[in-house]
Amino acid sequence: MSKVVYILNGPNLNLLGKREPEIYGHQTLDDVNEMCAALAAELGLEIIFRQSNAEHDLIDWVQEAREAAQAIIINPAAYSHTSIGILDALSACQFPVLEVHVSNIHKREAFRHFSYVSQRADAVIAGCGVEGYLLALRRAATLLDNA
Repeated sequence: MSKVVYILNGPNLNLLGKREPEIYGHQTLDDVNEMCAALAAELGLEIIFRQSNAEHDLIDWVQEAREAAQAIIINPAAYSHTSIGILDALSACQFPVLEVHVSNIHKREAFRHFSYVSQRADAVIAGCGVEGYLLALRRAATLLDNA
């Protein structure tokens, strides 16, 4: 049976490839999903890939993942800096949580330097473009293999 990894994406990531391509690049979220699905198959993982602009959807999916997954990769986007609710939901998970940011949040505006999610994350990958998702997926596979 495959190990399941939820890949959750927060607000405005549906605009990836269209919004500020000088910061976020030209690849779309569909491209990211395809890249992740291909790598997951190589790694023997199954992914559930979702995006929402609504905080409550992300919280619901994290809670769902508690029963259905073995790891979460999350790009909380702007909710990184504001959502104690997402942090609380992730804190209830007893498996690896990896945080991804397409841009380097530490090189940007000061309000982006702090992430609530980082307080729970087992790893944080920022500034690697969409390749960060693949790095997180590889790390999740390693953590699951060593569990």
